[in-house]
Amino acid sequence: MDSVVQRLHLHLPPTATDGRAAQRNGFQGDDLLLSFVLPTTDVDGYLAQLKPERPLEPSKIPFAGESVPAAPFTHVGLPEPDSVPGIRKAQVCAPCANDIGQLHVAVAQLDARTSRVYIKAVA
Repeated sequence: MDSVVQRLHLHLPPTATDGRAAQRNGFQGDDLLLSFVLPTTDVDGYLAQLKPERPLEPSKIPFAGESVPAAPFTHVGLPEPDSVPGIRKAQVCAPCANDIGQLHVAVAQLDARTSRVYIKAVA
């Protein structure tokens, strides 16, 4: 997990739990996947440091352009963001700094106190 976090040039907040990460090597780039659970009260502060291009909005299209058959987050034992009711998403950057071509974030509220953050990048 640490290698994905470092490659993304991000950090996990100290209140993060259930962190999961994966790297999928592809023909035209690598998918970097990171997900963790935060107290819902910490989500906005974490997202603000990512500086999304627009505020998170309810999902209307597949996460980061993915179709359901690709299902990258199932490889780390999580439901795909688009399968979670009430998911909110935003593009953070495209192109991004360093070797990251694009970065997307999604947030799903799990219960009254916690939310899962999904981050997907293409490097």
